Amino acid sequence: MSQALYDIPLQKIDGTKATLAEHKGDVLLVVNVASKCGLTPQYKGLEQLHEQYRGRGFKVLGFPANDFGAQEPGTNAEIQQFCTTNFGIEFPMYSKIQVTGADKHPLYQTLTSAQPKTENRDTMEKQLKGYGMTPTSAPEVLWNFEKFLIDRSGRVVGRFAPDTAPDAAPLVKAIEGELAKQA
Repeated sequence: MSQALYDIPLQKIDGTKATLAEHKGDVLLVVNVASKCGLTPQYKGLEQLHEQYRGRGFKVLGFPANDFGAQEPGTNAEIQQFCTTNFGIEFPMYSKIQVTGADKHPLYQTLTSAQPKTENRDTMEKQLKGYGMTPTSAPEVLWNFEKFLIDRSGRVVGRFAPDTAPDAAPLVKAIEGELAKQA
């Protein structure tokens, strides 16, 4: 499974072809992001996580998606400009993809199959319903800023709800636990 994860064709936000193979041996936090979401301020915390742990082999990887409330309507260039200007994002960003539904990108097909349960999904589902929105059904990604933790060998080892802040104790503990392990 991990080999397949590393081989999935991707595109960086600047259009360069890529795969996750360039991150082999690193602990990764894959996040579907959006520029016009109530959770968009998480960009700041994600960048702080990236800066804090990157020297130990950790990377945040951002995947813009317009799946939820059309909250990522921009082009890749506009998204990149927004992230750099407003949040000083230096972690790797990839081209906009679809993370739910029939046209879900193979990366997210793999992630959701490997880790079908989202920790604390119920709380976020209730919030969405309170706003009059219909949440996706599990194992689909629930909303923008859902987080998948991938270990150094390419296994998906955790999945965190969109409203899990980047500095939340359970997420930080999981990242630090994976960083403490050798590949």
